[in-house]
Amino acid sequence: MRKFLGKKAKKKKSNVAVAKQKLSTRIWRSRQVYLMILPVLVWFIMFEYWPLTWIRVAFYDYSLFHGIEGSEFVGFENFIKLFKRRNLLQMMWNALAMNLWNLVLAFPAPIIFALMLNEMRFAKTRKIIQTISFLPHFLSLVAVVSIVTDVLSPRLGLLGKVFELLNMEPFDPLGKSAWFRPIMTGSAIWQGFGWGAIVYLAALSAIDPTLYEAAMADGAGRWQRLLHVTIPGVLPTISIKLILEIGSLLKTGYEKILLLQNTMNLDVSEVLSTYMYKIGLQKMDYSMGAAVGIFNSIISLILVTIANKVSKRVSETSLW
Repeated sequence: MRKFLGKKAKKKKSNVAVAKQKLSTRIWRSRQVYLMILPVLVWFIMFEYWPLTWIRVAFYDYSLFHGIEGSEFVGFENFIKLFKRRNLLQMMWNALAMNLWNLVLAFPAPIIFALMLNEMRFAKTRKIIQTISFLPHFLSLVAVVSIVTDVLSPRLGLLGKVFELLNMEPFDPLGKSAWFRPIMTGSAIWQGFGWGAIVYLAALSAIDPTLYEAAMADGAGRWQRLLHVTIPGVLPTISIKLILEIGSLLKTGYEKILLLQNTMNLDVSEVLSTYMYKIGLQKMDYSMGAAVGIFNSIISLILVTIANKVSKRVSETSLW
């Protein structure tokens, strides 16, 4: 029995050694690929994972001059201060409402655009339209906000000129709270629908052409092929993107909001991300800024988990 167990242990060790040797051989043979991956790996470690060690400042009364070790540990005091803020629910609702606008209007835009491009017969025309639709994505947010501001300016902008021609009294949409969310959503659609369509065009290109041929042989028209072949073919991609969008319902890019924000629309434009920027960087309260970021991330994780479970039950497509 001992001899048998000894032979088995030796065999295991030899198998492990062979596996390690094979792994090292495979790595060496593909060393050019691993060298290409290395800069990306280093970038993620330095700028994505290593900064996570600093989120512990949320549990300290952090001082930039004393560092974490020299700062006082205060536990959940920063989170308690955050929950006691009167406008916390308002900031959460502002972010949720803004992202619901995007979910209802901006999310379907690239899907519809990709389906329209896919149905176009002339390849050259399709490529020209697709290339033009990409261009706004490469504009900086500052340039986008400048264009929006210039167009909507009541005095010098295009909107002001239209009102002047119609002999109507001009008004400033950016000074009206009710117009802030439509402006944010409209500019997001204009800037991102072309670039966002790339993912769906890739999914459309992966659909088996024989499915279309079979549908045509059965007498299916263009709309029937769209409903029964094209849309089901991209549905898994739509489900994954929708899960990610739902997970970021409370996350909004603060840059564009800050650039469009003013005292007249502050009641609808102040969100958790802008508050985190103001309290963390402008007022240099890094502990509170980190606490807001952790709170926002926890809510986002809960939303992603719920959306993932619902998607798994409904469409059998999920992230995990």
